[in-house]
Amino acid sequence: MKILIHDLKNEDLPDVIKSSQDVKIISDNGKIKRCTGCFGCWIKTPGQCILEDEYQRMGELLGKAEEVILISRCSFGSYSSFVKNVMDRSISYMLPGFTIREHEMHHKARYHNHIKLRVYFYGEEITQAEKNTAEDLVRANALNFQGIVEEILFYPDKYKCLENVKW
Repeated sequence: MKILIHDLKNEDLPDVIKSSQDVKIISDNGKIKRCTGCFGCWIKTPGQCILEDEYQRMGELLGKAEEVILISRCSFGSYSSFVKNVMDRSISYMLPGFTIREHEMHHKARYHNHIKLRVYFYGEEITQAEKNTAEDLVRANALNFQGIVEEILFYPDKYKCLENVKW
């Protein structure tokens, strides 16, 4: 299964994606709750966020994914606030215990899939420093999620970005 996490309007997405049975689309319905950093997803309700909304099972959903596609406005070298919040709400993908990966301490895997991660940033006048920061962030996220970075690309606007996404 592929997961598309994006900050676009759903009407901007190509019809082929909206009708695909193989792609789970995660978009902003205006009702996402902010991660509070309570770690309830590890302690109180293992594997599931304690905040009740349609994003509370993001960790489990990632556990079923072969590929994750992120489309986000580049905001100071990071994801948009919605995409960042979805990533924060996905921490239950990992276990609370630690292990060493690539000479760094990371959380142990709850699931044993290796997600292929493709990230498409868009935005006018993204500086080289912001691109470098964003690339470091994506690589760190992939390492945390035991993923593989397939590509990280930058575009001047969302339309050019959508033209180049490998669906």
